[in-house]
Amino acid sequence: MSGIEANFDGLVGMTHHYAGLSMGNEASMNHRGQESNPRKAALQGLMKMKALSDMGLVQGVLPPQQRPNLPALRQLGFTGSDEQVLNKAAQYSPLLLSKLSSASSMWTANAATVSPSADSADQRVHFTVANLNNKLHRSLESVTTSRALKATFPDQDCFAHHDPLPQHPDWGDEGAANHNRFCGEYGEAGVQLFVYGRRALQEGIAPKRYPARQTLEASQAVARLHQLEEARTVFAQQNPAVIDSGVFHNDVIAVSNRNVLFYHQQAFLNPQSVLTELSEKLARLGQTLIAVEVPTEQITVQNAVESYLFNSQLLSQPDGNMMLILPEECHQNHNVSAYLHALVAGRNSPINKLHFFDLRESMRNGGGPACLRLRVVLNEKELAAVNPATLMTPELYQRLTTWVERHYRDSLYITDMADPQLLSEVYCALDELTQILRLGSIYEFQR
Repeated sequence: MSGIEANFDGLVGMTHHYAGLSMGNEASMNHRGQESNPRKAALQGLMKMKALSDMGLVQGVLPPQQRPNLPALRQLGFTGSDEQVLNKAAQYSPLLLSKLSSASSMWTANAATVSPSADSADQRVHFTVANLNNKLHRSLESVTTSRALKATFPDQDCFAHHDPLPQHPDWGDEGAANHNRFCGEYGEAGVQLFVYGRRALQEGIAPKRYPARQTLEASQAVARLHQLEEARTVFAQQNPAVIDSGVFHNDVIAVSNRNVLFYHQQAFLNPQSVLTELSEKLARLGQTLIAVEVPTEQITVQNAVESYLFNSQLLSQPDGNMMLILPEECHQNHNVSAYLHALVAGRNSPINKLHFFDLRESMRNGGGPACLRLRVVLNEKELAAVNPATLMTPELYQRLTTWVERHYRDSLYITDMADPQLLSEVYCALDELTQILRLGSIYEFQR
């Protein structure tokens, strides 16, 4: 059965602020305390979604979380009215309130790991919600993420939804940001690449400066849950040295599409063995791996981290050609821009088009184009089973743009998280959003 790759982007939440909560993500840490613009952030994300939809690609929308997270604050013993809870939390620890107000769910590459039906033994699309247990503010996302995914992909005959792995560092799982899939046509059987930062249950090399958020054991558990064959899975360790340079996920140093891997020379700990295993397993499916290695002498790891070159989306256009969806920072970085234009001009390059997008608000908080999307391969039957209200159209784009302009603030600081009026604005907006996207009551305040 033929298939397509849909991209489901996260809507930026109304509490988007620069709190510097993500150790290991240098863009996040470097902008701590600065003024953010949630309205601009959401509109920038919507513009990217609309542009991809206009190119003929299937584009979906996933909702933000309920933030500030009042249920979590009450669970921690803060009592009284909503206003009193916010005030008590702010007096106790502004940092705690900031963490429980994070809009980080916008980066849906961390929402879940997704395997298509062509690869799963039961021929269903499998979703495992990421536990994100390396960071408190992200570990609290999984309940609402699970509800949102089930409301977006509701048909149990087509979709299998798995709970997050246990909330323990041994099972640290950061979702699709550490996962790639290789194939010929999307609807055909493929090979799935799981990238991990460290081993939890046996000794091995690990980064020293920044945490390795994904464990081998978590990746193996997801593969088991998704009923994947060993002959069509590959587990590869990310280079600990690049993690210590700010490459907190694999999608900051490598990206793939179909049978093409676009990666930095230093991305993997044992790159040759990774390429060999991928090539051999793809060959058994009648496919040839095309590996586009970016050498360190042309683009340093620092250049890659600063520009988010590899946190781009590598997509197939309707005519079959491949393009890169890149942040504007790649265009502004001389080395990266020169490399990219030489790449697409090459006679034998599988990538032949570049599109640059202004995603500055997301970039300053540590996430580029690929962070904002969750890839979901679907066949025709499965696409028809997706909640249609979540799929981008000109009408939905206009409706969501109007919604953002009506509800979102254009300026926000960490201290604003204690504003009870902000909480009221969030509840009003999210209640309306669930009606626009026909999600039902996925938020705690609706229950």
